[in-house]
Amino acid sequence: MTTLFALLVLEGGLLSPNPGLIFWTFLTFLILLFVLRATAWKPIVGALNEREKSIQEAIDRAEQAKAEAEKILAENKAMLAKAEREADRIIQESKVAAEKLRADITEKAKAESRKMIDDAKAEITVEKQRALIALRDEVADLAVKGAEMIIRHNLNAETHKNIIASVLSDMPSIQPEAVEK
Repeated sequence: MTTLFALLVLEGGLLSPNPGLIFWTFLTFLILLFVLRATAWKPIVGALNEREKSIQEAIDRAEQAKAEAEKILAENKAMLAKAEREADRIIQESKVAAEKLRADITEKAKAESRKMIDDAKAEITVEKQRALIALRDEVADLAVKGAEMIIRHNLNAETHKNIIASVLSDMPSIQPEAVEK
């Protein structure tokens, strides 16, 4: 192996510099660079610039969308808070209205019961008056019957007393206090 290495190094192998090969390699590289620059460099750089520009636009649109989303989120939070306040206000108004309605219903019920009691008292008074009138009519009838019986019989004092006692015993017992109650 050492002989092979020595042979390659001494005889101008791959590792030994060759000025002609270097010149032609360099010249080919420059021509290839010029051709690539003229034909491929501009489209590649243009495509890279376009790609960079589209990426930047996408980033800008994403940032804009993020800002819009944050703005909408803030607006939604504000509207939600406003809706909650409005709901609380409506609940409070409903409670007040319900309390007022309950008080009105209670007052109407009390007024109606007072009216019913007053009507009942008035009806009792009217019925009491009717009963008294009926009682007076009955007493008057009894008095007339008693007088008729007295007139038919002999008018002596003893008979007169007996007739009055008989009429009084025929009358139901009436106590003025019981009638008024």
